[in-house]
Amino acid sequence: MIQLDTIKQMLLSQGYITDDSVAMSVFLSLQLNKPLLVEGPAGVGKTEIAKVMANALQTDLIRLQCYEGLDATHALYEWNYQRQLLHLKMVEHNQQSILEKEQTIFSDAFLMKRPLLQAITHHQPPVLLIDEIDRSDEEFESFLLEVLSDWQITIPETGTISATYIPQVILTSNRTRELSAGRRDGRCRHVRRRSSLPAPRSDSRDRRGVGHVVRIVVTAPRG
Repeated sequence: MIQLDTIKQMLLSQGYITDDSVAMSVFLSLQLNKPLLVEGPAGVGKTEIAKVMANALQTDLIRLQCYEGLDATHALYEWNYQRQLLHLKMVEHNQQSILEKEQTIFSDAFLMKRPLLQAITHHQPPVLLIDEIDRSDEEFESFLLEVLSDWQITIPETGTISATYIPQVILTSNRTRELSAGRRDGRCRHVRRRSSLPAPRSDSRDRRGVGHVVRIVVTAPRG
């Protein structure tokens, strides 16, 4: 089990100057297995916490970069259509049935896993960084909430895939828009605590731990 002092040392090793409050946010996220939401302007080093957490857990970091227009297809998976067509051309005259050919081309060998599916099917619990969630639209955000709640996806051609290991999730937001009410559900248990954020160019004025996420708000230093 990772201790609080270990978290502080890992933060410091990445160039963060931190106190118990920020380290406690990361610690709570790990112990409660809840997503960590880090909010603040661009350039204050929010994504560094994901690197720290991956190092602390000795696991892989998988990153989903959000942008306007991002949809489930680009976040989950795509079929390698060119490879499928080439394979069908190669086996055009063999004795396989149509069903057998379909089963072949809709197998893992032709599946291009995007970050969310990579995280769900990873061989150990990874750290999943969902970067700049506020740049995506509300429809994608709702889809993402569903994935983070169920940790399973359905691929029409193959069926439902459930996570073997639950990833440790970190979401970042530049606060260009308010996130949906789902992230601040009234049913969540709130833990409020003052803190200062760990980065050479930033400080933090507020952190909240909630039932769905542990939240850190990061602000750039004055002056």
